Amino acid sequence: MSPESQEFLATFVSESYYYWASVFMILIHVGFLAYEGGASRAKNVLATMVKNLLTLSVVGLTFFFFGWWVYNAFPLFPLTGGIVGPWTDSASEGIVGEVLGLVQASYPWSPAMGPNIADNLTGVFWFAFALFSMTTASILSGAVIERIKVGAYAILAVVLGSFTWVVAAAWGWHPYGWFLTNFGYHDFGCSAVLHGVSGFFALGVLINLGPRIGKFDSDGKPNPIMPHNLPLTMVGLMLIFVGFYAFLAACVIFVPGQTGEITIYGTPMTLASVGVNTTLALCSGIVGSYIASKADPFFTISGGLAGIISVGAGLDLYSPPMIILIAFIGAYTMPFVGKAVEKAGIDDAVGAFAVHGYCGLLGAMTVGVMASGYPQGEGIPLTGFVGQLVGTFVCTIILGFIPGYGVSFVLKKLGMLRVSREEEIAGLDIADFGLEGYPEYPILPEQNGHTPEPAIAVSKASPQM
Repeated sequence: MSPESQEFLATFVSESYYYWASVFMILIHVGFLAYEGGASRAKNVLATMVKNLLTLSVVGLTFFFFGWWVYNAFPLFPLTGGIVGPWTDSASEGIVGEVLGLVQASYPWSPAMGPNIADNLTGVFWFAFALFSMTTASILSGAVIERIKVGAYAILAVVLGSFTWVVAAAWGWHPYGWFLTNFGYHDFGCSAVLHGVSGFFALGVLINLGPRIGKFDSDGKPNPIMPHNLPLTMVGLMLIFVGFYAFLAACVIFVPGQTGEITIYGTPMTLASVGVNTTLALCSGIVGSYIASKADPFFTISGGLAGIISVGAGLDLYSPPMIILIAFIGAYTMPFVGKAVEKAGIDDAVGAFAVHGYCGLLGAMTVGVMASGYPQGEGIPLTGFVGQLVGTFVCTIILGFIPGYGVSFVLKKLGMLRVSREEEIAGLDIADFGLEGYPEYPILPEQNGHTPEPAIAVSKASPQM
């Protein structure tokens, strides 16, 4: 085989790897569609699912126009440099020059973003990151079902999916990000960088959005609002699990010229460890949540995701026994966090804060305790508690809760955040589309979206002789 053929083969293998990993990540969104659709009441199922479709579209488009640039332009800002963009001197050298090269390939008008046989990889990396961004916004989507206006949700999804989490990724996940270069921050599976940001962002939005009608009594006691199709919700989460295997595989860096697999931080990693540790975290998480929730089906299957997120930051560092322990603890405590949020008067319809916010925070901080002192390359500080604390605080509070609360507060004051009481009672399917997801079911709001079929009187007939 000629050197040219070898070079092409290496490039094609890397290109194919990220392409198919990203394709399988779409299953996350198939899962969210089913998960949230099943978690809603029958009168809101269409509106919930359409909102998920809009998540993909608005985040995908905005990530193309500016999100991809944000990831490459912000890693040095504000501690070690400015925001890199068209205004940056093209003759810049050193780190700024290296970053500028990445930035120039991330502009929407860049040849690297179109059909270009000279660059096979930029596009597939954009593809993977676009799916990461859609996933981030979809986490918010479930928390706010059944009462948010579509326009408000689209604005919040763009802010979260194409900006705030991307800034977090630029600081905490980019090889030049100042979380890493200044503090040794380590978050392989985006525990805080993605899940922590989205979970705390959702919490900020929920405070302003308020609970669904009937969720709490006059004395503040929570009432159960049951999913209209719990089996569909559970199937949706299983699809999300499949997609998360691809999500975590896409976090492994495998490009031409390398002699081994590495993380985004340049530390050694193997795809095999992703398979082993993700599976153990999934299994241990389900067991932990099953025990803690006393076999509640919704919390049980959510425990699988809680387990994966709890170990995500250190998935590349932990041994299998450590994975089992941390995932169990995260998933075991998750239902209690969810119930505490509910007792505080916050209506988180799918437990997004407990699963993503809490477990994301736990996952990132656990690295600072259990993997303290791990080396991450020449000139990079060792992992440690302080570094993880700084990165996690910025992700969850500065880039998560504050923007979520702030933007939703403005939307609330403008009367743009929540649907009217009449629309909520009638159901968003009727209000938004004039259709019912299940037209064969009569809809009564006080009975969670549908009523049982009326009994048919049957008279006893004398047996035929």
